[in-house]
Amino acid sequence: MLKISDKWSDYECLDAGNGEKLERWGSFILRRPEPQAMWETNFDDNWNNIDGVYYRSNKGGGHWEFKRNLPEFWTVKYNDLTFKVTPTNFKHTGLFPEQATNWEFMASKIKKAVDSGREVKILNLFAYTGAASMAALKAGASVVQVDASKGMTLWAKENRDLCGLSSSNIRFIVDDCLKFVEREYRRGNKYDGIVMDPPSYGRGPNKEVWKFEKNMAVLLEACLKILSDRPIFLLINSYTTGISHIVLANMLKTMMLPLYPDGKVESGEVGLPIKKNNMVLPCGIYGRWECND
Repeated sequence: MLKISDKWSDYECLDAGNGEKLERWGSFILRRPEPQAMWETNFDDNWNNIDGVYYRSNKGGGHWEFKRNLPEFWTVKYNDLTFKVTPTNFKHTGLFPEQATNWEFMASKIKKAVDSGREVKILNLFAYTGAASMAALKAGASVVQVDASKGMTLWAKENRDLCGLSSSNIRFIVDDCLKFVEREYRRGNKYDGIVMDPPSYGRGPNKEVWKFEKNMAVLLEACLKILSDRPIFLLINSYTTGISHIVLANMLKTMMLPLYPDGKVESGEVGLPIKKNNMVLPCGIYGRWECND
């Protein structure tokens, strides 16, 4: 199933093709590499009327070149959420706008549970700058978010403040995600929902090595041990090249569904509408288990 994040006002994918994408972030236009955009497009004048462009290096990495002076950072809004945006030296801006469809899914499930009188506790693994955490907080949940990067965790705290959630119940943990989940099991802590965005490859704060193909099933198995008796969802996002969303569905069907048969599994792709031609830019995959309402 294809989920398209098409309700943005502060973000647009203006065009994509030839291995690049052209985006509007608030009032600023950025041009970045996009490996998924393998089709051809005409580089019209809009591709040159930009505020910044990211160039890849043949030696790895790359750099930004700015055509105009940009602020150190600016903000974009999605409904009642506000996020800090700034071009980073690894091409990203601190936000993945295609994930908005997943934020809405989580918020809907959380609100329904909260409205029924439940207290809902959410765990966000590989939390990056905390966008999913803020969506869960706004919906009424308490949140524990874990990421191995101190810098991204500080950014997440800034997003919390920008969203007006400074007094909300959220804990920020800098740790290796698998080790944290294993410790939560030993401590007897449980969660009503888990969202995770595991990288293809990464290292924890103590140089722990993460490889999606090797460690994903191990992490999922550990997460199943810390779900509550009545979980509302478990959501996996992935940008790992070569992994089909069907893999995520099969993992959830074989590992989670037998333990929680009163639910359903769904998987698919997430994408962004391309303004120029009404096509869709594919941006990643998801797999989720959700309780039956």
